[in-house]
Amino acid sequence: MGLRSSWEWTTLDRDDLIRLRAASDEVSGWSRRAQIVLAHREDVERRAEEATRTLRSRVADVALHGVPHWRVLPLGPGDGASIGWMARRRALPPLHPVELESLTRLTDEVPRALDLVKSITGARRFVSSAKARSAGIDAGEFLAQFHEWGRTARISEFIERIDDQQRAPEQIHPSAVLDERVGLTESFAALGSPRLAAKDRFGGLAAAISAIDEALSREADVRRRAGEAGSAMRRAEAQRLIADMPVERLKDTTRERIRIAPLTDAGIVSVQDVFTNAERLAHLPGIGATTAARIRGAAQTLWQATYEETSIRIDVNAPLSGTENLLRQLGAWDAIRATKKAKEDLANLQRLRPLAAALRSDVSHLVVMAPHDDHQALLDAADTVIDRARSSTAASRTGLDGDFWRDFLSRPSDYFVMIDELGFVLENEDVVAGGLPEDVVAAIRRFELETDHLDASLRGYQSFAARFALVQRKVIIGDEMGLGKTVEALAVLCHLYSKGSQHSVVVCPAAVVTNWMREIEAKSKLPAHRIHGSGRYAAMQRWVLRGGVAVTTYESLGWVKAQLSSAVVIACVVVDEAHYVKNPAAQRSRRTSNLIETAERAILLTGTPLENRVEEFRNLVAYVRPDLVIDATDVRPRLFRQQVAPAYLRRTTEDVLTELPELVEVNEWIPMSNADEVAYREAVMSGNFHSMRQAAMLGGEQSAKLQRLRELVQEAEDNDRKVIVFSHFLNVLGEVARTLPGAVFGPLTGSVPAAKRQELVDEFSSAGRGAVLVSQIIAGGVGLNIQAASMVVICEPQLKPTIEWQAIARSRRMGQLRSVQVHRLLSDEGADVRVTQILAKKKALFEDFAAVSDAAEWAPEAVDISDGELVREVVSAERERLLSWQSPEASNATL
Repeated sequence: MGLRSSWEWTTLDRDDLIRLRAASDEVSGWSRRAQIVLAHREDVERRAEEATRTLRSRVADVALHGVPHWRVLPLGPGDGASIGWMARRRALPPLHPVELESLTRLTDEVPRALDLVKSITGARRFVSSAKARSAGIDAGEFLAQFHEWGRTARISEFIERIDDQQRAPEQIHPSAVLDERVGLTESFAALGSPRLAAKDRFGGLAAAISAIDEALSREADVRRRAGEAGSAMRRAEAQRLIADMPVERLKDTTRERIRIAPLTDAGIVSVQDVFTNAERLAHLPGIGATTAARIRGAAQTLWQATYEETSIRIDVNAPLSGTENLLRQLGAWDAIRATKKAKEDLANLQRLRPLAAALRSDVSHLVVMAPHDDHQALLDAADTVIDRARSSTAASRTGLDGDFWRDFLSRPSDYFVMIDELGFVLENEDVVAGGLPEDVVAAIRRFELETDHLDASLRGYQSFAARFALVQRKVIIGDEMGLGKTVEALAVLCHLYSKGSQHSVVVCPAAVVTNWMREIEAKSKLPAHRIHGSGRYAAMQRWVLRGGVAVTTYESLGWVKAQLSSAVVIACVVVDEAHYVKNPAAQRSRRTSNLIETAERAILLTGTPLENRVEEFRNLVAYVRPDLVIDATDVRPRLFRQQVAPAYLRRTTEDVLTELPELVEVNEWIPMSNADEVAYREAVMSGNFHSMRQAAMLGGEQSAKLQRLRELVQEAEDNDRKVIVFSHFLNVLGEVARTLPGAVFGPLTGSVPAAKRQELVDEFSSAGRGAVLVSQIIAGGVGLNIQAASMVVICEPQLKPTIEWQAIARSRRMGQLRSVQVHRLLSDEGADVRVTQILAKKKALFEDFAAVSDAAEWAPEAVDISDGELVREVVSAERERLLSWQSPEASNATL
């Protein structure tokens, strides 16, 4: 139908008017329905948007490096309506832009046209102005055209399709919040990729944080109680010493003369008796009020000095009064210390506080949103906090209420560190400084060691060694075996790592690679990479990319150097068992020296820096500080020691481990049996030095040494000890392993892979009393910790003192709780005697030269005896002795 604008209203016939009204009525119906549908859709959109805002306001931000990284939305059953409105919006029939335009016309243009058309179809046509009638004609034309289009486009069916008013509002459980029908993923897309987790997945987080907070707040009080327990134990020990201290010692504390006779006449024989009889002193014959006051003052001075100089020692077999209470309090304190030192766990705790606060009782599920699908990291962080709280609580309970003795026995070193920190282990500062120059010591004491990446507590002397290495940059740490050189070096690597120096290298014998890997992983947060063996290429790539500590061997060092690019800066190289590179002409020495030169820092670790020649120690010093080796001819001990002091730190066990039980060394001189003598004589006549050294151990049941060894093992079992038997020779080890009854582990030899060696040691450590570990001395004497053994048996004297010392130190280390017995099986004649004599000379040389000594002169020829010369000397002397013993003249001369 067309309406011409030139028509007057009076010209519209009745049929035109009817058709126009009918079209307008139908279009009006479409318009009303469209308005209702759009109003409904807008209401759903509004409610869904309100629900989205409500949920968004409850999102907890969990930061990483100070920036929100994870977002967590807590949900409960009460959120079902909000989730339902989001789903309702998602369920609205979609609108194509053309369809939306049609709806807009139905709700905007059409209502205006329907109003205007009344000027020509309704009662208003009789009073409308010409302008209104013209607008009405235009509106009628629009409506007629829209009606025709709407019918063709089936607008009524379209409206019907998008009308979902009949859909009832629904409650959707939080467990379905990530269903596609809800649309939360799209609504929260800017916050990260969402994943759903049940509240139980974070169960205990809030309680864990609360428990850790409470524990940390108690540290000062727990430490105070541990200190009080230690003080009480120290007082008791001082009291015991005073009770045994003769009264004559009073004279040591005063310049004025004190008459002791009146005291002893009165039965006052100890300093403790002075305190006990303090009130009657002035009434004793020959002692007035003034003298009594001096006596009491002198006794108090002695008591105070004794108290201050008394270190706490823990005797497992006969614990002193107060020991149990001290261990109980230390265990509780250690649990808090471990938590406080776990900086990454505490960082996680701080990050997770907003999440813990969001875990209300009405929460059942959590939506975790993270960039790059990094959801597991948040779950892991929560687990570390929960585990930390659990372990802290368990450790604290073990310390206070549980089996604190078992905990102490399993890790005594940790307890002694705490005792040291409380000031109950006395350290001589001059001894700790190892004779270093005063200016170096001052710089070391000012240096602050960063231990964030170190998971071990340091004794005072250990911290000093680490700071010494950092201040002096390239050094030799020559601490005696068992003092913790490994953890000292680790402390250096951890400090450097925390300061941004990412790459360090440990070079060591293959036998101790596994031990180094274990130590790094157990006592630090540094990534450890085993660059040795079949997996070395992949490990090398990981080390270059991630940083951390590369652990390699002297044999693999050439390959490692070939793989290194100039872009990798070596922060520090640690050379373990540095005597392996004592010969500068050896290929491994040259490679190691080259690595030391290119590294920013270097630490050479050796408990035995001097073996056979002074030059060997000079070579070690030359690797780190060639400028210090200025005079190669003057070898006077004190001068040389002073010369290399800035780069060399050495402390002995007796210097710094005052709590370590005593070392009992017994030389078991054993007569040869007839079978031993025959075997020994044959070895001498053949000139076979190695056979001479083994002869007395290979006679089976007829061997006097083996018989004594069986007796020692039985004695060890009776006294709840374990034994390690060392020999240089594989034949001897096999004979020992076959002959000894009971639990025998080994032999542990150089051909046993490193991992298997540690496995043998672990099995031996777990075995019962009387267990025996049989080991080649050059395999078990390097790198391995064998603290389970408190009896060491050496089957024959070694040609170098250092080999025996290393072997003994495997057992007598920090953390060893029992006295260590060393039994040397020595034939009372023959090669054992002569080797022992030469050994004594070498030991005297080492003590004279490697440690500070007042000796001004020493015999250089004592150092210059090579193994070959030693062999020739012993074989020649023994052949002469035996031939002389067999000759008729010698026989007659002895009659």
